[in-house]
Amino acid sequence: MSAKEIVLADSGAVARYVADFLLAEAQRAPGTFRIALSGGSTPKRLYALMAEPAYAARFPWARTEFFFGDDRFVPADSPDSNRGMVEKTLFSHVDVPAANIYPMPDQGDPDAGARAYEAVLKERYGAAVLQKGRPLFDIVMLGLGENGHTASLFPRQPVLQEKTRWVAPCVPDDAPHTRLTLTYPAIASSRIVLFLVTGSAKAAVYARVRKGDPAEPASHITSDGQIEWIVDRDAAA
Repeated sequence: MSAKEIVLADSGAVARYVADFLLAEAQRAPGTFRIALSGGSTPKRLYALMAEPAYAARFPWARTEFFFGDDRFVPADSPDSNRGMVEKTLFSHVDVPAANIYPMPDQGDPDAGARAYEAVLKERYGAAVLQKGRPLFDIVMLGLGENGHTASLFPRQPVLQEKTRWVAPCVPDDAPHTRLTLTYPAIASSRIVLFLVTGSAKAAVYARVRKGDPAEPASHITSDGQIEWIVDRDAAA
């Protein structure tokens, strides 16, 4: 996979780098700035940094729209909810308009929830078909699982073959909970994909994905713009 790699000392340095990167990108954006957020421990550190008063005072919350790259199909008050984690860590501490936050549905039928979220994305995008040169997102944040998954694109699941839907459900065979996830086409409609990868447990899978191992779901991520891997030394080892 052709992509830029930045290796930093540890997960704290990764979180700080990405916080500064998002602030710079948001400040230079000429209009609405759209981010698809990720769950995970390193993003949680990132969101805590973004909630610090000195940082929050400079971020253009009023013209930033926040979406989710994936989430477990659980209530927001569940400890497994990405939505709940981001709300507690970031949104409840900053002046972001509630109308600018677009959580994934977490009740009812997962497939219907995925289609409802796709409808929201199409409304915000202003078209029913993704167009080259017109990205859906400015930034898509992604992590990397030890089994090669990213977002909730899990190995062996039908969602990996999805070519038309923007959002789909996924029921992993090696992890708990039904999930909703952006699909490969939706992620590809991005100006920048940011992978955040930290820890020695990710070193082996990171090496495989960077070599383009087709067995790893993360190997198939593309972007209309660029892909950047922000990793710590342990993951890069």
